[in-house]
Amino acid sequence: MKAAVWMGKKKMEVQTVADPSILNPRDCIVKVTATAICGSDVHLYNGLVPTLEKGDILGHEFMGEVVEVGSAVKTTRVGDRVVVPFTIACGACSHCVRTEWSCCDNTNPNAHVAEALIGYSPAGLFGFSHMSGGYAGGQAEYVRVPFADVGPIKIESDIPDEKVLFLSDVFPTGYMAAENCNIVPGRSVVAVWGCGPVGQFAIRSAFLLGAAKVIAIDSIPERRALAEKAGATAIPSGDDVMETLKAMTGGRGPDAAIDAVGMEAHGSTYDDVKQALKLETDRPFALRQAMRCVRKAGTLSVPGVYAGFLDNVPFGTVMNKGVTIRTGQTHVQRYLHPLLELVEKKKIDPACIITHRVPLSQAPEAYAMFADKTDGCIKVVLDPSR
Repeated sequence: MKAAVWMGKKKMEVQTVADPSILNPRDCIVKVTATAICGSDVHLYNGLVPTLEKGDILGHEFMGEVVEVGSAVKTTRVGDRVVVPFTIACGACSHCVRTEWSCCDNTNPNAHVAEALIGYSPAGLFGFSHMSGGYAGGQAEYVRVPFADVGPIKIESDIPDEKVLFLSDVFPTGYMAAENCNIVPGRSVVAVWGCGPVGQFAIRSAFLLGAAKVIAIDSIPERRALAEKAGATAIPSGDDVMETLKAMTGGRGPDAAIDAVGMEAHGSTYDDVKQALKLETDRPFALRQAMRCVRKAGTLSVPGVYAGFLDNVPFGTVMNKGVTIRTGQTHVQRYLHPLLELVEKKKIDPACIITHRVPLSQAPEAYAMFADKTDGCIKVVLDPSR
């Protein structure tokens, strides 16, 4: 089959690789009909996530048709059209029972690697590093899906792929980010750093949850324009963001701040130098701003991905203001059915963020475009059939 594989920093190739096969009786094989490039994939593309190996198949946002099932699979059937969550969960451990799906104890075969780096292992993830299990991703013609009765959600209507594909990650991620903000309907003001795909869904989800006002912060005009279409008030990022937010909130600051940027924020030469010298792994410019700008006793929600260690983080600001921090990989399975219902009822159109549709064969060019934010690129969908 054809697959998009990582071959080194900023180097993607589409190669012919072995088809996946059933390795465990609870597996299924999915023929991918649509897949996408995520901001998290760009962190991998840029070589910033440890334990990635040359030849790894990337991609964790995908959907398709089930073409084979293991002998122990009970509810998923050949022919089912499914969206697959990026988090792999067993459905039986204590975390899964509490619907903390991204913290599953049983799906990372390389848990010892994660434990050595961060203390405890999160769930396995599709198309990520070997610290997250080394599972082959979905930017391919076929993919093996473990625990086939736990993760995939069946799409039984004829709704187009593009309207449900993002249930795999960015829509639930943006929704959970907004849900973590403790929004008071009709009153809360939410500021969102980063108007990429996750930020766009965080903005729309904040309004769905009743936010009175959403302020979107980004350096890219096209992304600000898309945020404004959702009803947000968009402002450019920069050193004067705090004063601007104070002026917009009567001096109080936003009730909640969402960092939808993560480890590759732009805006600080300090971070660029520290990262180049390997004195820090991530660039927390947006996180610092969000920490400083959120109001006293407010909430900081962090869906943005961080891979390791940060420098010069104003944690005293957070402590002295009494800020609540809520973060984590998304518990995707928790949100699949309610968010699918929102899509089916036309409360939201997830396809609104798509700017580019390209064949899988053009994945290397699409990665470069998305990473460099050229050609107005906000979201790329790849077609494995082309």
